[in-house]
Order: sequence, then C-alpha cells, then structure tokens
Amino acid sequence: MRSMNEFKDNHPAAFQSAQEAISWIVGRMEKLGIKPGLQRMQMLMEKLGHPERRLKFIHVAGTNGKGSTCAYLTSVLRACGYDVGTFTSPYLEKYTNRIQVNGEDIPDADLLRLVNDMKPVIDEIAETELGAPSMFEISTALAIMYFGKVAYPDYVVWETGLGGRLDSTNIVNPVVTVITNVGHDHMDILGDTIEKVAAEKAGIIKAGVPIITAAQPHEGWSVIEQTAKAKKATLYSLGDQFNYANVTSQLDLQTFDFTGQFRPIPGVPISLNGEHQLKNAAVAVMTLEVLRQYYACIVDDEDLYKGLKETRWPGRLEMISNEPRVLLDGAHNPEGAATLAAALQTVYSYRKLNLMMGMLSTKNHTGYLRHILPLVDTLIITEPDFHKKGDAEMLAELARELLHDMDRQVDIVVERDWKRALEILTSRTEQDDLAVVSGTLYLISDVRSWITYQTDSEKGW
Repeated sequence: MRSMNEFKDNHPAAFQSAQEAISWIVGRMEKLGIKPGLQRMQMLMEKLGHPERRLKFIHVAGTNGKGSTCAYLTSVLRACGYDVGTFTSPYLEKYTNRIQVNGEDIPDADLLRLVNDMKPVIDEIAETELGAPSMFEISTALAIMYFGKVAYPDYVVWETGLGGRLDSTNIVNPVVTVITNVGHDHMDILGDTIEKVAAEKAGIIKAGVPIITAAQPHEGWSVIEQTAKAKKATLYSLGDQFNYANVTSQLDLQTFDFTGQFRPIPGVPISLNGEHQLKNAAVAVMTLEVLRQYYACIVDDEDLYKGLKETRWPGRLEMISNEPRVLLDGAHNPEGAATLAAALQTVYSYRKLNLMMGMLSTKNHTGYLRHILPLVDTLIITEPDFHKKGDAEMLAELARELLHDMDRQVDIVVERDWKRALEILTSRTEQDDLAVVSGTLYLISDVRSWITYQTDSEKGW
C-alpha cells in the first residue's frame, strides 16, 4: 500500500483555491448521488493511514433530534474545557459549516491542502471496481483528516448522514453511540417499515460500546435492544435507565429534572423551545453521564448547566425575524411535523398562522400535512432550489384533498419561486400573526441566508 507522501510527491496540486475544491466535492452529488456502503471508505482510510483511529467519536444517529443532540453535546463538552470537533449534515449556509472545531469552521487553507492531498487517492479508488467515492464519502474523509491530522480535538461529535449501517460515518469505532429515535424518513433508501429503518440505525452499534437511545417501542426500539444484546453493548434507554420530568416551560427557557442510573440531576436548564428539546437534552445528559462513568470525562454540574443553557441550533424553531415574526423549522417528515405542531400550540401565540413549505420529492408529505393543516390560516407552497425538489402543484393538490376530508377551509397559494413565496408570506403576516417557514433544510438554509445576509446559501449534503 502506497503512503500519502508518495501520492503528494507524484501529483501536483489539483486545486488552487478552497472554493475550487469545494465545487469539485459538491459537484459529485449531482453526478454520483448517494452511494451506501463502506468499502470505498475502508479503502480510503487505509490509503490515508487510518487517521480515524486517533480520535474519540460520539456517533449520533436518529430520524429527528440528532442535530440538536449533537449541539447539546458539543456545547457542554466545550463548557467543560474540552476541544470538540463536530461533523454535521446537511449544512445550513456554507459547506465548511459541516466540519468545525470549537464552533469554528475548517479554515480554507486546511481544506485546500487536505483535499489536494486526498485527490490522487480518490482518483485511484475511482479506477477500481468499487468506483468513484461520493460527495458524502469525500466530505467524511475530509473531516477525519482534519480532526485526525490537523486539529486533534479531545472528542468528535459525529452525526450520521443517512441511516447508519451503510453510512460513510460508520467507518469509525466510537467511544459511545446514540440513536435519538426512529421514524418515517428516507424510507425509499432505508426500508419500507419502521423495523427496517431501525435496523439501519442500529447498524452503528459496535461491540462493547455503550448505546443511548430515546426510541420507544413503536419506533423499532426492540430492534435496537436486540442489536445491543447481540453486540454486548450496554443499552441506556429512555424510560428504563434514564428519564426526565418537565419542571418549567416558557419561551426560550425550559427546565427539567433528570434521573439516571448513576445519579439524579435536578433543575437542568435549556434555551431551545419545544417539549421535544427536553427529550433531546436528556439523551445528551445520559450520554455525558456515560462518558463520565466509562472514560473519566470531567463534567461538573456548573459546566453541564451552562453548556445546555447556551446551546443554540439554527433552523429549528428559530425566530429569525421579529417584524414580522418569522419562525424557521426544518420539520420535513411526520414526526418532525408533529413536534412543530405541538410547539405551535403550546409555545407561541398568534392571531393568524401563515406557513410556507417546500419539500423534497422523496418525503412522506401526507403525514406531514395531517399535523400542519389543522393549524394554518394560509399555506404557501413553494419549491426548494434543489434537484430533488417536490412539485409545488402536486403538494397543493394533496393539501386540498386532505382539507376536504377535514372539512376545513385554508387559503392555499402556490409559488414555485421561493423568494417570491417568502415575499408573499411576510406581506401577509401582520403584527399579531406568526409566519413559519418549514420543510426541507435545503429550503430553510436558503431562507435563513436570505433573511440574515441577503445572500444565497451554499447548501447541500
């Protein structure tokens, strides 16, 4: 097996700027799409000298809540004085958002150097029977190279891209594993039943590595339990080994009492909104408790409280504007819509609710709409600027059918151009009303960048 140095010596730099390198990586999404499987990643890691073996990963999978859980873990570990790498997807504004150390994106200079180092290896693998590595595989390898050869963080919070078992992030052997929950998402790829989806998520469970989950029996929990048992991985399950109880709940501040196998922790504060965030935070706390017990990770209560309270997670129940009030939420499946609907009924007050949505063509739109339609006064349906976008008119037709069944009247507007749709949304939202933008994160990222910076995002997997 040739070393990285040989590759560098024999190949001049392929890219002259970070943007050039990023364009090459992101361009592979259209060309190659998603390529489940670990063989290309295994070959990549071998040729790159296995930098993943130097790092302590916290591997997080789940249908909903994994991004928030990763944000809680990162914030607390940083508050405790640890250097923390994070790898998340999809990113909201810039490609480099997905690879961070202590909240700072990978620097352009490091990205350019590492991609130029990796390019000959990637080209060599493309010539084998395994074929060319995908955009997500290269991004995963880039993150591992940055963490393992440049930044050396104490912990890496490592979010799966899709599923788990065949996801490129599953190349690592973590110190702890998290499966937030199992729901109806990516069923076109992961399987057409909850049990099949659960089996894919459970594929990240490793022999002897503790696993924390908030999955419930109807979410394929038994599949997770059986996998953990087979792998001799200690399972910490919400409702059994740990629990939480809501103490106070107001806008931008909630507290809960945590009870776990090791100790109780009263009055835990969080600033993220929605009842579901208590569950995500409880999963994060149990994960940190396991790190304390198994790996002597030092987590003082003061730092735990500070880290949880300071956690922010853009694009999820995020009030991005106050005049008019515009709330962003990346709910894009039935479970996410149920969570959003619950928050709209309990956390926020409004006279009229105007909701703009845009979806990918692969999602369960009926389940989403069943939760949302009973609440909205105006529904504006648009299309995300992405190649798998869902057709706005087809979505509108589905919404009309469901509204007919509900015997409910809602003003439906179809505007395929999301910027014009956003103008309609804000122009219709008066002082006491609430505007919500929901759906695929590809739409959320565009709207967020446009409202915040008046620029387009560089969104993508």
